[in-house]
Amino acid sequence: MTALRWQGVIFSAMALLVAAVSLPFGAAVGPVMLLLLAGLIVLLGVPHGAFDPLFAQRLHALSGWRDWCLFTLAYTLPALLVALLWQSAPGLFLGGFLLLSLLHFSGDPEAGSSTFFRLVYGGLVIVLPAMLHVDEVARLFGMLAGQEAAATLAGFLHLLSWPWLLATVLAMLSALRLRWQAALEMLAVAALAVAASPLVAFTVFFCAMHGARHMLRTLAHAGPVAARSVLRFAVLPMLAVAVLFAVAFWVWRDVALEERLIRLIFIGLAALTVPHMALIERVRFSGRW
Repeated sequence: MTALRWQGVIFSAMALLVAAVSLPFGAAVGPVMLLLLAGLIVLLGVPHGAFDPLFAQRLHALSGWRDWCLFTLAYTLPALLVALLWQSAPGLFLGGFLLLSLLHFSGDPEAGSSTFFRLVYGGLVIVLPAMLHVDEVARLFGMLAGQEAAATLAGFLHLLSWPWLLATVLAMLSALRLRWQAALEMLAVAALAVAASPLVAFTVFFCAMHGARHMLRTLAHAGPVAARSVLRFAVLPMLAVAVLFAVAFWVWRDVALEERLIRLIFIGLAALTVPHMALIERVRFSGRW
């Protein structure tokens, strides 16, 4: 099996195990678990974006510090605009972030997967947590968009979760004969999203599937030598991102720690997803992924 297939099997086993052991527990997580999950997202999930300079270099033939400074500016400016959108229209921000995440996660399944399969898969970790844990989803959304918008979005996802589960079964059955591993991965993500706490489900998916698969594909696309050579240029954009995170953490110093961490994780991810997705989707649709 290829490295991607091994990664898919390992993730599936991990996700199914987490789903099974999560059933007796509630949806909410304590402060210690929240700190652990936030640390995992930052250490294991976010760094897959450190390879974005590699794709930028391939797409735009960047060379020299002037080009890389311009890239850093072009990368961080959309992130700042997303943060401003959250400040001015948090409900719109949250809805847009969920839709953008669905589209971005739809790129995870193996090549040859149908558009229907990809879209259903991309929405699993977005929609299905609201099936059994709608109150916890609404509580988390409330920290990002206010209680009214949070209740509306969580309620909508709860209603959508049952037809989405049916679509999941249909997508798995359609893929089972030719792409059994893709069907297994979909089953694992669906079980994880339904059974586990929403934060636990997202962390396991984001770190062990999305981030890990992205890094493996990047290494296969560029080769380890090219990846190592371009990582030195990743220092500047990653440093800029770290500074922005630190500033946001200080600005929200009067906010309760749990809410501060939730904001930092998800507003930060939303801000980074826009420039990250602009690069990755261009590569994917060009057929070079």
